[in-house]
Amino acid sequence: MQMAIDPDKHRITNYLNKNVSAAPLAVFRIFFGLMMAVSVIRFWYNGWIEKLYLEPSFHFHYYGFSWVHVPPAWLCYILFIICGISALGFAIGYRYRLSVIVFFLSFTYIELMDKTTYLNHYYFVSVISFILIWLPAECYFSVDAYRNPELRAQYIPKWNIDIIKLMLAIVYFYAGMAKLNADWILRAMPLAIWLPTKFDIPLLGGLMHEKWMHYAFSWAGAIYDLTIPFLLMYRKTRIPAFVLVVIFHVLTRVLFPIGMFPYIMIISTLIFFDASFHDKIVTWLAKIVGIAKAGFENNARLIHSNSQFSIRSLKLLGIVIVFQILIPWRFLLYPGNLFWTEQGYRFSWRVMLMEKTGYANFKIVDKEANQRFYVQNEDFLSPFQIKQMSTQPDFIVEYAHYLGQHFEDQGHKNVEVYVESFVSFNGRKSQPYIDPDCNLMQVRNGYKNKTYILPLDD
Repeated sequence: MQMAIDPDKHRITNYLNKNVSAAPLAVFRIFFGLMMAVSVIRFWYNGWIEKLYLEPSFHFHYYGFSWVHVPPAWLCYILFIICGISALGFAIGYRYRLSVIVFFLSFTYIELMDKTTYLNHYYFVSVISFILIWLPAECYFSVDAYRNPELRAQYIPKWNIDIIKLMLAIVYFYAGMAKLNADWILRAMPLAIWLPTKFDIPLLGGLMHEKWMHYAFSWAGAIYDLTIPFLLMYRKTRIPAFVLVVIFHVLTRVLFPIGMFPYIMIISTLIFFDASFHDKIVTWLAKIVGIAKAGFENNARLIHSNSQFSIRSLKLLGIVIVFQILIPWRFLLYPGNLFWTEQGYRFSWRVMLMEKTGYANFKIVDKEANQRFYVQNEDFLSPFQIKQMSTQPDFIVEYAHYLGQHFEDQGHKNVEVYVESFVSFNGRKSQPYIDPDCNLMQVRNGYKNKTYILPLDD
């Protein structure tokens, strides 16, 4: 008696063992690694190591990562050197696995040193570098494969490339979903605030004050993010879609100071192109470095079902993808306007969706001595930290605890900390933000609803 074969299981097995050229993954590894090395150099060159990490006496921590501290100056610079060298190492495929692990750990540690510097693209870099740890990106056109013929493989399982495409699609799609809110669609906010300040850019500067331009940019941005992953997936629309990618990100870079992110996204989306395109890039790179490309074309194939490492990698990365799909929806667990409370805002691919300015005046109360006085934030925080702290509730609580501990160390007893705070959000009038009667020393950051945030009067 013959047992029936589950067609779905058969299709999944066939997909997992389907091989494609390793060239796209090799090109992604090279360009992504080089971009990371350039980013580290740029960060150092602009003096941001000193300005953001060494000069401030206090640093904000991510919840659960209070053990991550800024090391002494000499060690901090060494950390950046290690990060840059490891990025270059995995770009060229030298001791690939070690290099990409060291890069992931060093870059993520730097990212965790101060919550003030949080950016979506830093998080994106950490996620992608973690994914690369589990992919065989060193098997083709790498120093490791050049030195060890046994590592060489011209073909790899298709899912190794598709998982990067899927991660990029998640980033774009959720960025587009986040734009489907009343402020962005119906009020063109915050672009209606930002664009008029760009009157001096060539060609478009004279139109930056026009209301219709604000709406055009808002709607075009939402449509772009929601559709670009699908346009890149199909061959007929891929080239015009990539042209849109270049135009969108170059324009974004011209209008807004968001660092290397536009270039990282442009380079990353190249992975959607066919293997023949990447093969031409490898041929070009081989001529530049003087390596015979033919030496890597051994027709060897990595088979998913024959590798326990590959099977474990797929399971782990499957968990990563599920996490990335679910975590942006955690904001539904909290009441109130997401952009006002920012509960569930980070790590969810919400990019440049709000303009908040705030004012926070902290009052210290010594109950035992019956004294009260106000704090000059400039005595403890940098201007950038003050700006970030004034509009984000978890920053305010953490800073309040720091102040309470500081004044207790100076001899004050039973210290209570209150804040008078006002925030203007996406062009609305300034409103009270944190309950002024709440003793913040009795509040703890965490995942529970922050009841001390006053509701938005909209």
